[in-house]
Amino acid sequence: MFRQVLVAYDGSAPAEAALTAALDLARGQPTDLLLAIVVSDLPLDVEMSSGTMLEASREAQQAEAQRILAAARARVEQADLPCQCAVLLSGGRRTAEVIVDHAVREHAGLIVVGSHGRRGVSRALLGSDAELVARLSPVPVLIVKTPAAAR
Repeated sequence: MFRQVLVAYDGSAPAEAALTAALDLARGQPTDLLLAIVVSDLPLDVEMSSGTMLEASREAQQAEAQRILAAARARVEQADLPCQCAVLLSGGRRTAEVIVDHAVREHAGLIVVGSHGRRGVSRALLGSDAELVARLSPVPVLIVKTPAAAR
């Protein structure tokens, strides 16, 4: 099937659904899972742009991202599958762009992303990272809807 599958992961219910789907796809296959989380490397506001506060914020975001990925890695290792984890800095770009660029750079054969399954006005107002990944990606994308109970 796919030699490398990239899972966009942030610890949310949609990301958990995406990871579950990726694990199901990879079982019994010679597949490596690439888990990626995107964090902002820009100040949250002008007041935080002082060097010390900005560095502390970045370090806290990096530590939280590593903690989130460690939990996901444990699930992958429990399934006895190879796993690589990456904390990706946004550089001011949209999350979807960062995910797609990473998938291309790592030669992923598939990107798996979770979706809240929003409809109507909330979807139009909030947008969808999953949908944008699918539109931007030259790599096939599997969008996994979050089960209704988890939303």
